[in-house]
Amino acid sequence: MGDFSFMNKMSEEDAYLFKRCIRKLLDATFIVADKEERLYDFISSESNQYDINTYLAAIGYKVVVEERMQVAMLQQNDDDIETVGLKRINLLRFEPRQVRLLLVLWLLFLERMGYADPVYVTVGDIIDKCKIYKITMAPADFKKNYRLFKRFSLIDYSEDIATEDGKVKLYPSLQFCMDIGQLKQVMAEYAADDDLEEEMGGMAELEAADMEIQEAGMEADMESEDEDE
Repeated sequence: MGDFSFMNKMSEEDAYLFKRCIRKLLDATFIVADKEERLYDFISSESNQYDINTYLAAIGYKVVVEERMQVAMLQQNDDDIETVGLKRINLLRFEPRQVRLLLVLWLLFLERMGYADPVYVTVGDIIDKCKIYKITMAPADFKKNYRLFKRFSLIDYSEDIATEDGKVKLYPSLQFCMDIGQLKQVMAEYAADDDLEEEMGGMAELEAADMEIQEAGMEADMESEDEDE
């Protein structure tokens, strides 16, 4: 068991931020600077990151900070991945249509991202992109999935989300939320569709996105509690 004596030496403010970071990671997997700048600034400090990892290691987790995209993410500790009895039974598995919608949001993010400015799209932009990738979903399903993605700090949205002019804010955590194997399977399905492949220009856009996530070398697991909470 790790030495937690460092917690007794924290200032009241640091102890508060430490607890908030731990709870946020366990609840939502990601801490994004664009959404929670104060928490991200705290966890991105090397000394604070070391203390948080010391604490998380006791329960088989670690935090990884991607500084370029300003995202902190919860991952399973490398030493415990293959440990019998520590399987992630509450790992959230996205449904196929959710993976496709995440792919659309991710591609929109990659098209428009700038390392200084937040990325916004409209609901109409998302619907148009979904049509290209032959994704059909009822308005209620779109809203349900938006709510789920917001819960894990992947997106945020305005109150007029039910209209085509509604604004959706895309967070860089979109690049780290999907299992690469599952993502490649979806991409292979699209590649098998000749009409769609022609529309997509030979899958160049998807291949570029695949390279982006592989270069990052990270996959973040999504913790699932109650989606309706």
